[in-house]
Amino acid sequence: MRPDISTLKTPHRIRHLRRSARVKTTHWRRTLTYWAAAVIVGVVSVCFALAADKAMELRHRLVDWDPWVMLALTPAGLALITWVTRTWFRGAQGSGIPQAIACLHFERIETINRVLSLRIAAAKFMLTLLGLFCGASIGREGPSVQVGAAIMHAFGRRVLKLGDLRAHRSLILAGGAAGVSAAFNTPLGGIVFAIEELAHSFEQRTSGTVLTGVILSGVTAIALVGNYTYFGHTDVDVPIGISWMAVLTCGLIGGVAGGCFSSLLIRVSAGLPGRVGKFVMDHPVGFAALCGLALAILGLASGGMTYGTGYIEAREIISGEVHYSATFFVLKFVATVISYCSGIPGGIFAPSLAVGAGIGGWIEHFLPHTVPGAVVLLGTVAYFSAVVQAPLTATVIVMEMCDNQQVTLALLATSFLAFGVSRTICPHPLYGSLADRFLSAAEPPRPIPPAPPLPEPDSKAA
Repeated sequence: MRPDISTLKTPHRIRHLRRSARVKTTHWRRTLTYWAAAVIVGVVSVCFALAADKAMELRHRLVDWDPWVMLALTPAGLALITWVTRTWFRGAQGSGIPQAIACLHFERIETINRVLSLRIAAAKFMLTLLGLFCGASIGREGPSVQVGAAIMHAFGRRVLKLGDLRAHRSLILAGGAAGVSAAFNTPLGGIVFAIEELAHSFEQRTSGTVLTGVILSGVTAIALVGNYTYFGHTDVDVPIGISWMAVLTCGLIGGVAGGCFSSLLIRVSAGLPGRVGKFVMDHPVGFAALCGLALAILGLASGGMTYGTGYIEAREIISGEVHYSATFFVLKFVATVISYCSGIPGGIFAPSLAVGAGIGGWIEHFLPHTVPGAVVLLGTVAYFSAVVQAPLTATVIVMEMCDNQQVTLALLATSFLAFGVSRTICPHPLYGSLADRFLSAAEPPRPIPPAPPLPEPDSKAA
């Protein structure tokens, strides 16, 4: 009598089903963890935005009460932030985007754990808010990238216990992109930013982890604060013809200004020359106080327009409510450089948008045959693209922030022209150069062991 074949295969089938169930459970556990982390990034980014608005509102009230109080508040505030950062939170200084880029290239997981610790992320959050309250010309979008990357990395490390360096890099990329998406409410901009600025390539970068993280953080931001646009809705167009003189003009002027800004910041990050550089090295807190005094003087000279992110001024220029003179973008440019030189935490995204809007608002007075609002948008994208040297990211972010697809072609042309002009002035991208410097400082290359001595030739064999 033949044995029942199905009975013999039953134990094997049970083992196979158990393994399959384990694999599916692990997969869904990872997926749900990614989703939860992306939602938390969205919540934190929204809280960051609301807290930043509150900090700037408190500063506005203080300035309305007595603008001269900033001569004491700004130097003391920047000195305190620098001291706290250098004493307890090294790695929290600067934008946050170079740190995220560097973490995609670190070879040791211990270094990533140190740079993207939740402790550093919390310090970045709080110290950026303090900088905005004190009147520094900084933004919160760059710090949102480091905070988002830190949150995703923490989930991978502590919840999923990931040990693979490639898996951590994927989470860092997704967290940084999700931070941009939620900060600006620009999901498509977050994806393009991850590809063009953070990863610099398409290979394995358009993964489901990045896309899902961006979408979920963006949906979370919309659920909490509504489907808003950063600069409101603008219904302007740049028809092909004489109006495209604005594309050429904004691309050239914005490219030169943005290229000079990036080149200046790269040189400053390498250290100031002479006695000034020695003073900065020996007395960083005192230098930050001097930077704060300069910012306060600029704020008094501009009527308070150079303080903070510049979001209000940029929105007013784009909507056509207020027309600022050329002194606005010049003073805002200088204030942003000084804020960066002080070494405090804070980004340059929002101030760059404000400077670009000021450039566009100034150029529109000399181009009567163009739509004024459109020229402002072209100036914004030109300067922004020249600073970050990421033309696709600049185009998509500006297009989503003003909810206008009619000017897409003109934005692209202006952005790429400004990018080309900027590259001739500053051959190396700003964030990439800062990331390389941070990479070499945080994780110096391991020394190459000396080669073993060659064996002596055998005399008998010879």
